[in-house]
Amino acid sequence: MGSYVLGLQEIDQTRVAVGGGKGAHLGELARIEGIRVPAGFCVTTDAFRRIMADARSLDDRLDRLSRLDPDDREAIRTRSAEIRQALEGIVVPDEVAAAITGALARLGERAAYAVRSSATAEDLPAASFAGQQDTYLNVVGQAAILRHVRRCWASLFTERAVTYRLRNGFDHRKVHMAVVVQQMVFPRAAGVLFTADPATSSRKVACVEAGFGLGEALVSGLVNADVYKVRDGDIVAKAVATKQRAIHASPGGGTQEQPIEPAWREQPALTDAQVVRLARLGRRIEAHFGCPQDIEWCLADDDFHVVQSRPITTLFPVPEAGDRDNHVYVSVGHQQMMTDPIKPLGLSVWLLTTPAPMVEAGGRLFVDVTQILASPANRAGLLEVVGKSDPLIGDALQTILERDGFIPSLPDEGPGEPAPGVAPDPIETDPAVVTELIGRTQASIDALKRDIRTKSGAALLDFILADIQELRRLLFDPRSHQVFMSAMEATRWLNERLQEWLGEKNAADTLSQSVPHNVTSEMGLALLDVADVIRPHPEVVAFLRDVGDEDFLDELAELDGGREARDAIAAYLDKYGMRCVGEIDITRPRWSERPTTLLPMLLSNIKNAEPGAGERHFEQGRQEAWKKEQELLERLRALPDGEWKAEETKRKIDLVRTFIGYREYPKYGMVSRYFVYKQALLDEAARLVRADVLREKEDIFFLRFQELHDVVRTNQVDDELICWRKAAFRSYQALTPPRVLTSDGEALAGAYRRDDLPTGALVGLPVSAGTVEGRARVVLDMATADVEPGDILVTAHTDPSWSPLFVAIAGLVTEVGGLMTHGAVIAREYGLPAVVGVEQATHLIQDGQRIRVNGTDGYVEILPAR
Repeated sequence: MGSYVLGLQEIDQTRVAVGGGKGAHLGELARIEGIRVPAGFCVTTDAFRRIMADARSLDDRLDRLSRLDPDDREAIRTRSAEIRQALEGIVVPDEVAAAITGALARLGERAAYAVRSSATAEDLPAASFAGQQDTYLNVVGQAAILRHVRRCWASLFTERAVTYRLRNGFDHRKVHMAVVVQQMVFPRAAGVLFTADPATSSRKVACVEAGFGLGEALVSGLVNADVYKVRDGDIVAKAVATKQRAIHASPGGGTQEQPIEPAWREQPALTDAQVVRLARLGRRIEAHFGCPQDIEWCLADDDFHVVQSRPITTLFPVPEAGDRDNHVYVSVGHQQMMTDPIKPLGLSVWLLTTPAPMVEAGGRLFVDVTQILASPANRAGLLEVVGKSDPLIGDALQTILERDGFIPSLPDEGPGEPAPGVAPDPIETDPAVVTELIGRTQASIDALKRDIRTKSGAALLDFILADIQELRRLLFDPRSHQVFMSAMEATRWLNERLQEWLGEKNAADTLSQSVPHNVTSEMGLALLDVADVIRPHPEVVAFLRDVGDEDFLDELAELDGGREARDAIAAYLDKYGMRCVGEIDITRPRWSERPTTLLPMLLSNIKNAEPGAGERHFEQGRQEAWKKEQELLERLRALPDGEWKAEETKRKIDLVRTFIGYREYPKYGMVSRYFVYKQALLDEAARLVRADVLREKEDIFFLRFQELHDVVRTNQVDDELICWRKAAFRSYQALTPPRVLTSDGEALAGAYRRDDLPTGALVGLPVSAGTVEGRARVVLDMATADVEPGDILVTAHTDPSWSPLFVAIAGLVTEVGGLMTHGAVIAREYGLPAVVGVEQATHLIQDGQRIRVNGTDGYVEILPAR
C-alpha cells in the first residue's frame, strides 16, 4: 500500500505518477525560491487506485468506454455519466478518509480550501489536458472536502476528458487521478501569466491577464481582462478593460458572482509595478521548468501566490541557434507544399539531400535566411523573388526588416551568392536537352534498383549514403537547373511584357497548357486512361467500390475484365506508385504500398469521364495554347515595333513550351529514388524485427539515418528514444507551422495589403488565370475526395500526388502555395483558374457553398445560395 496523502513539499515534477500533473507542478513550484504557493497536500493516485479496485463493477463499463468511437458524442455522454455517478457515490475507504482528515487537521480544519483534480496525463509537455477535469473553490469542512475529492475522481470521466483520451490514444485505465487540496487565497486580483505571447508566440514578450476577485471569472470567460505585454522589464502594451463583474468566495462556502462598484470598473486590477514584478516571477518559474509557462496567480496583501503552472503546448518550437544573435527562418514546408511534420528518418534523408542551410523545429524544416537579409544586395534579391512567388512570406520578411536592430545590416560587399530564382544564363530552345536529362536520370534509377538488391546490413546504409550523392548530382545539375529556370524566367517575361504591351494579365498561364514532358500532369491524364480500361466491366467497378484492404489487386483476376483492370492499375503504379501525399518524407506510405488511396479518384474518373478523355483533355489544352499564341502575336504585330515584339514573344513562348514541363521532373526523380531506398530499408527493418532488435518495422522511421546505421551495425536500439520520438511526433501534428519564424519564437503569417478587392472577398495569390464559379468541395484528405465535374477543390495544400484529382475539377483554392509550387504549375497546364495562399480557406469556405474563383486577380468570392 502506498501513501494516500503527501504534502506538497514531498512532491516534485518527477512524481507525476503519484501526484498527477497539477500536483507535481505545484510541488515543484513550492521549491523555487521566492515563489509563494498556498499550503496544501495531495491525495495521491494510490488513493484513486484503491477506490477503483473496490469498484470492480466499473471494469465492464471501462471496457465499453474504450471501444467507443470518439465522434459518437451521445454514447460517450451516456457511458461517462454512468461512471461519474458511480464514483461520486462511492464510500471513501476508512484509511483513505483518515489520511485526508489527518492532513486537514495539520493545516487547520476550519480553513477554506480549493480542491482540484490532478490527472497523471495532464499538464505534460506533449499533451495538455488543461481544463478537462474540475476545480472546486472555497470548500469548508471535512465532509464537504471528502465529497469534493470524490467529485474530482469522477471528473476523470467528463465527456470532454473521455473524448480527448479517445482521440489521442490514451488508455482510460492508465490515466489516474490525484487531488490537490490547498488553503484558499482570497485575492484582491487574480489572473493568468503567459511567459510567451500567445498572440505572436514571441518568447521575449510575457502576457499578463488580470481581473478583480478570483481568477475563475477570467478562465470561464465571464469578464474581460486587463491585458499587459512585458518585454525586458518594460510594459510595451497595456489595455485596461471595463470590468462589470467579479467572482468572490461566499461566506458559507463556494463562490458567487458580484457586480463591481462603478468607481472601480475602469480601474486597472494591477499597478504597472505589480505587472513588472509578476512578469519577473514568471521568468523565474520558466527558467526552472525550462520551457514557456501558463501560470495562474492570485494577488493578496500585495503578495503574488502561484496556484498553477503548466507548459504552453500550443507554441511552435524555436530552432536551436548556435549563437545568441537574432535569426530569421523561412518555412520549407510552405515551399514544398508539405506543412505536416516529418518523421526523424524523413528529416535526416531530406537534410542529406538538400544543400540549403536548414534547421529543424516542430518536426519541420526551415531555412535560415539571416545572413541573406543582413546583406543589402542579397536582401533585395531575396525579397523580390519571394515577394513574387509567395507574397505572404515576402511581407513577413519585410515586417521584420522594418524593426530597428533586429537584423544588423552588413557592409555591402557587392553581390554574393545569387538569391534563389535569379535569371539563368541563356539556353537554346532544344527539346533534345530535356529528353537527354530525363533519359540520364531514368538510367541512373534503373542502375540503383539493380545494384541495391545485393546490399544488406551496414553495407546497405553505406550504399544509400553514397547514392544520395548521385541523387544530389542529378537534382542540382547546373544544366537541369538552367532548363526549368529559363522557362520560369521566360514565363515572367511574357506576363510582364504582354501586360505592358497589350494589357493582357497572366498570359503565360494559357500559353503553358498541355506542354510536353510534364510527368505530374501526365500522371493525372494516365489515370483517365486506366478508367477507360475498367469502365466497360461493371463487375470490376462494383468490386472496386467495396475494396477494404490493400491486396485487392490479387483478387481482381477472378472477375470478368479483372486481369485487364489489374494490369492497367499495376502499370500505373509501376510508373507513378512512388508518389504520395507529403512525398518529400521518405516514411510516408506510397501509392504502391496503399493503392486504395487512388480508388476514389479512379472511380470518379470512371463515373464522370468519357472514353478517351485523357487524350482529348491534353489536345484541348494544346489547341487553346496555340490559339492564344496566334492571337497575341497578331495583336503584337499591329503595335509600333510590332515585328520585333512578336518575334521576341514567339521565342519566349517556344522556350516556355519546350522547357516548363521539365520543372516537375527533378522531384519525380528524387521521390523515385526515395522509394527504392525505403523498400530496401524496410527489408532491413524486417530482419531487425526477426532478430528481436525492433518491435515493428516502422520503428526505423523514428530514427535518424546515422542512428539507423548504428542500430544495423550493433543490433541494439534505444527503445525509450523511439517511444519519446513517437510522442513528440504526435505533439507536432497538433501544431501549425508559421511561414516565417524568428529566434524569439515569433510566428509571422504576413499580409497581402491589398485594397482593390470586392467586399467580403478572400484574398490570395493568382497563379492560374481565368474566372470560374462552382460548388466548393473542401477536401482535407485526398483518399476521401468525392468530386464531380464543375466542382472547385478547396484544400490546405496540394503536391504532385493531388494532380490526378485536377482532371475532374474546374478550379483550385489552397491555403498554402506559391507561383511555382506544383499545384500552381499543374493548374496552369490544365487551364484551371487557381488562387493559392488563401489564409484559413478550408474554414472560411464551407463544403457545398457556391464560390467564384478569380485566378487572374487573386481572390475568391462566396456566392449567395441559389
